[in-house]
Amino acid sequence: MKHLLLFFCGNLLAIFAWAQAPDSIYGPNIKLPQLYQAGNQLGYPVLQLNGNDQLELHFDDLDGDVKNYYYTYQLCNADWSPAVVSVFDYIRGFAQTRISNYQLSSVALTRYTHYQALLPDANCVPIHSGNYLLKVFLDADTSKLAFTRRLLVLDKKISGGMQLLQPLDPDIAHTHQRLLLKLNVASVNPSNALDQIRVVILQNYRWDNALRNIKPTFYVNNVLDYNNNEDGIVFAGGSEWRWLDLQSFRFQSDRVQSVNYGKRSTEVLLRPDGDRSRQPYLFYKDYNGSWFSQTTESINPYFQTDYATVRFYFVPADRSPWPDKDLYLLSQFTGGGLNDSTRLVFNAEKGRYETSFLLKQGFYNYAYVTVDRSDPARKPSFEFTEGNHIETENTYTVLVYYRALGARADELVGVLSTSSLNTFR
Repeated sequence: MKHLLLFFCGNLLAIFAWAQAPDSIYGPNIKLPQLYQAGNQLGYPVLQLNGNDQLELHFDDLDGDVKNYYYTYQLCNADWSPAVVSVFDYIRGFAQTRISNYQLSSVALTRYTHYQALLPDANCVPIHSGNYLLKVFLDADTSKLAFTRRLLVLDKKISGGMQLLQPLDPDIAHTHQRLLLKLNVASVNPSNALDQIRVVILQNYRWDNALRNIKPTFYVNNVLDYNNNEDGIVFAGGSEWRWLDLQSFRFQSDRVQSVNYGKRSTEVLLRPDGDRSRQPYLFYKDYNGSWFSQTTESINPYFQTDYATVRFYFVPADRSPWPDKDLYLLSQFTGGGLNDSTRLVFNAEKGRYETSFLLKQGFYNYAYVTVDRSDPARKPSFEFTEGNHIETENTYTVLVYYRALGARADELVGVLSTSSLNTFR
């Protein structure tokens, strides 16, 4: 028993040592990793279990040489903690796969090597539904981690429906959006639905403001009814996302103030962004915080496009910094995280917040959010930068997880999606 206990604890420690943060980059040479549905840069990476659909993986290495990159999958639970499961229980074939498709950049001042792969490879296939971390690393050595990206593997077993309504609370009736949800879980027939079924709700595929630990109001005849009369399932509406067109560095778009062309690099200075929180709602088509690589000056956007240092500026209403808040740039190209790399620094001399990113030619959506320094949850807010409107077009995705009795990992058994487009107009 002593030896078995030591063996189990050793495996458990190894699994948690293997855990990494989702959507993180671990090297300054790695730029703009993308994982999306094949042929659709805006498609969220979801695979059907035992299906034929595929995902595309793309990233650049600014060292500009050729390296031996590998990838593997890490099965996670609904909360993205690593599942205590052997890799042989959720991967069929080899645990690691080498990325053999790469191309050196051309017609670009910034030298880089572009890597890409189609997932899953026939020799490395996820065979368990749930949350996965895709881990990319060097030289078949998992300690040389380059970056991680989230992906979902769905084994659809449940059905349901969603409805968007105006909140009942008059204080947020014109700034937030309310979600009603019903799930039919008869196909999994849980013995204890309140403990075995978990629901996570995403707005525009963002994980920084995801709603978790949502409890149903009623459970009758294998139907879970999430009809919270106290407006428990509500999201701030926000505004349509700001845009930046960088498809060309020569033909400058309306958001570009000036461009400095160097012999070895390019610098793009954007027009200062202002506070939109007091402006009326304005509808225009956006991509809900996403971005895609594209150019008007060459054929292949993956290795025939250039990079530029792009400088962002945000001017607060009174040109003074918030005494109790930090300001962050939010976008899919930043990984969606709120950290030092996405925080803007206040320039007292010019009365504005500033930051910069090295970006590839393409089209980008972004927004500014504030975080109260006294908030331990670090909840981002649009209230002081973008404003909140019930009319804003947002996409909502409900992820439904099931944990069978005695199971060691959560299964993803349902994905529901809806848009607020035309709902509040």
